[in-house]
Amino acid sequence: MEGPLQTSIHVCHENAQWMSKLPEKLWDTPLFNLSLPGSHDTMTYCLDKNSAVSGNESKLVKFLNKCMPCIVRPIIMKWSITQVLTVTEQLEAGVRYLDFRIAHKSSDPSTNLYFVHMVYTTVIVQDILWEVLKWLETHPQEVVILACRNFDGLTKKLHCHLITCIKQIFQCKLCPRNVVPTLRTMWQRGYQVIVSYEEDLEVLKHCELWPAIPYWWGNKTTTHALIQFLELMKQMGRPETFFVAGINLTENLRYILVHPFGSLKTMTLRSLPCLKIWVRKQYPGPQKECINIIAGDFIGNDDFVRDVIELNTKINPQLDCPSKGSGPKSISFSAF
Repeated sequence: MEGPLQTSIHVCHENAQWMSKLPEKLWDTPLFNLSLPGSHDTMTYCLDKNSAVSGNESKLVKFLNKCMPCIVRPIIMKWSITQVLTVTEQLEAGVRYLDFRIAHKSSDPSTNLYFVHMVYTTVIVQDILWEVLKWLETHPQEVVILACRNFDGLTKKLHCHLITCIKQIFQCKLCPRNVVPTLRTMWQRGYQVIVSYEEDLEVLKHCELWPAIPYWWGNKTTTHALIQFLELMKQMGRPETFFVAGINLTENLRYILVHPFGSLKTMTLRSLPCLKIWVRKQYPGPQKECINIIAGDFIGNDDFVRDVIELNTKINPQLDCPSKGSGPKSISFSAF
């Protein structure tokens, strides 16, 4: 059963430095065996309502948007926005995985790159990377994963431009992929940024880039179906390194037609109570059914980030992941 609609937005600043407050027994646990909160389609809080529809959308969507913009454009916006907090606010709230969908506008002669989700953002990628760096400089023991994906319209030249920007901005904060990313190692070497890059040929050229991080995307319109999908994926077994369990629902044309006054936000907020229960039952760790990154929409609307962080209290580095039905271990953090 879907829960009641909640609309309050709050940023829990107490989670801004949660990694630095983890108990020492977890400092040598690889980050891919910890529980990390993430945001799905991180940059959709600043979509440009006046921008063109992105190049990889269907011809039908482009045609309808061109013929009936006054009707179609508001619908696109309602179902494209997945976040309302800025990237700095998300980091401050405790999010440590940022889902960056990057694109180049086909009509733009410049090398400016944007974020995209059906339409493009008002901000360019380079400015957001600088914003992330500024936040990291005031939080020296926090580690952020930047998942660079999509790459609609990017040529080899633009990939080179983007990677050059990443290297120039983050410099020695970039963790090479041959390093086992434990907190102790990251802190000792000054690493704060892990960049996964969804373009294999570019990853091979640059040791600072990590392979694309698998994202368990259910493509479901109901909470029940999404949870079934996630449980099935767990039964199949987690990857050995980073991966994301996406607790984001996804609309389709039928759902939009049946809910003409709905939006992705109302769809998401009604699902939160059930998803909260599922999240709290999870265990991080290396075993088959353990989780790593959990990413969601509208991360400021719930205790989602706190719940994901607190899953780390269940970790005992000396023991295997607990079996189903066993209670959480009596491990506690310093006060957040």
